Amino acid sequence: MLEQPLKFFVVFFVVVEPVSLIPVFSALTQGATKSYKHRMAVKAVMVAAVILLLFALAGAPFLKLMGISLEAFRIFDGLLLVLLALEMVFARESGTRTSSGEAAESRRRADISVFPIAFPFIAGPGALATILLWFGPVHIASQTVLFLGLLLAAALVLGTALAMMWLADRLMSVIGVTGANVAGRLSGVILGALAVQFVIDGVRQAFL
Repeated sequence: MLEQPLKFFVVFFVVVEPVSLIPVFSALTQGATKSYKHRMAVKAVMVAAVILLLFALAGAPFLKLMGISLEAFRIFDGLLLVLLALEMVFARESGTRTSSGEAAESRRRADISVFPIAFPFIAGPGALATILLWFGPVHIASQTVLFLGLLLAAALVLGTALAMMWLADRLMSVIGVTGANVAGRLSGVILGALAVQFVIDGVRQAFL
């Protein structure tokens, strides 16, 4: 019973990549008061949590309504995560999370919690696809403990993201941009391997 939540925690942690929020949040809140930073961090995590919960509860019925199999979605999720992993490994600005135009717009906004922090940095396409993939096969009525275990794992990742944002300025002074990039690249290697495994599993299950 613990194996699935633990695996999901690792995958979801690598996809959300809380460490990558450190330089982003620090830059977007540069010069702001401590209370503002805390408020933006809490609001961002709460909004992301609501979005992810909606996908966890309604994602599978939506796929069924659209006639999309979990195997097809697993393959797409794997390919999407491969792109994200490549961006992380080569330390490029993530086009799967936000465009340069969106990033410029975010710097002009007073409230950066919903956009771009909650979406697309925390609850981005990769995170939403991962939620659908893992929660889709779970039947809440008969697998309540597993469902709650997955929710707890997601909550731990979001809690880590909140802590990273609260401590962003302190952590930036310790690890710097280079340290954050190194951590991101290592996470990208792990995510890339997991993504390829998703594609392999999806193809195998589709033809069984």
